[in-house]
Amino acid sequence: MNILIVFDSFFGNTENVAEGMAAALRPKHHVIVLRACKASTHAVAESGAIIVGSPTRAFRPSEATMEFLKFLPENSLAGKVVAAFDTRISTDDIGSTFLQFLVNLGGYAARPIAKWLQKKGALAPVPAEGFFVDAKEGPLKAGELERATEWAKSLIN
Repeated sequence: MNILIVFDSFFGNTENVAEGMAAALRPKHHVIVLRACKASTHAVAESGAIIVGSPTRAFRPSEATMEFLKFLPENSLAGKVVAAFDTRISTDDIGSTFLQFLVNLGGYAARPIAKWLQKKGALAPVPAEGFFVDAKEGPLKAGELERATEWAKSLIN
């Protein structure tokens, strides 16, 4: 199967997750990994599965990720396996009770990505997933890259 992994990354954490997923899927599939700003409708059309990831920025996906999703034509994801992920700081690692409240209220990037994937024709994307970083700039928490690769493999048989 042709798989497209689209990501945006500021500090390299989301890129590491995307590349880790690709490495885990490549033994059985043809995988292309593209930054959101370089992904095209042609790459989407040629793929049977699309995984989209973004760092969480102000409780939502990055601007580049949103531009990619908005750019996709209606029903361009119909019949495709789709999934959304993000990188995020755990609420347990946020020192401020007020900031924890805001994160719980505002959420993370993966859920809005999944909603946009549905708007573009995906019937039932798998539940969105988040992978944890130690701080704003990372690195990924221990075991998160392994968890991400297992998640990706569970999406595509």
